[in-house]
Amino acid sequence: MNEAYQAPFAGTVKSPVTENEQMITGNWRMIRPVVDAEKCTQCLNCWLSCPDACINPHDDGMKINYKYCKGCGLCIKQCLFGAITGVPELEFSGEEE
Repeated sequence: MNEAYQAPFAGTVKSPVTENEQMITGNWRMIRPVVDAEKCTQCLNCWLSCPDACINPHDDGMKINYKYCKGCGLCIKQCLFGAITGVPELEFSGEEE
């Protein structure tokens, strides 16, 4: 085999970048999905349906990364228990995410 095509014996793999400050897209959002932890069963339908992978399961419920959420509403439509509601983004102006 040609030496140029051989894989190195050992190497390091950098961990994936989980947030890229240059690619924040959450400021496009008109509707903010809000999770009601009491209604949420953590069925993961919202997690599976999110095209931007903004929803992540945690011990205390599903968390949405609003830096990247575009407010498409797919998670709201896919929630079988009505645990995610869409709230107009203007109601949150000036608040920390």
